[in-house]
Amino acid sequence: MPIVTVQQGPQPVERKRVLVQRITEAMVDAYGVPPESVQVWIHEVPAESWGKAGRLTADK
Repeated sequence: MPIVTVQQGPQPVERKRVLVQRITEAMVDAYGVPPESVQVWIHEVPAESWGKAGRLTADK
């Protein structure tokens, strides 16, 4: 069973629904597995808990 983990900042639930659907479709197309076997885990990280280029994302 394929498991895909996505790390991202918080997003609205509708965007996450679309993301999960499209990732599932891509795994079905690429690996020929049934959609029921694909798991997508979304790990949301708040802007104050990650940084880029030496700055917290929350400070932009």
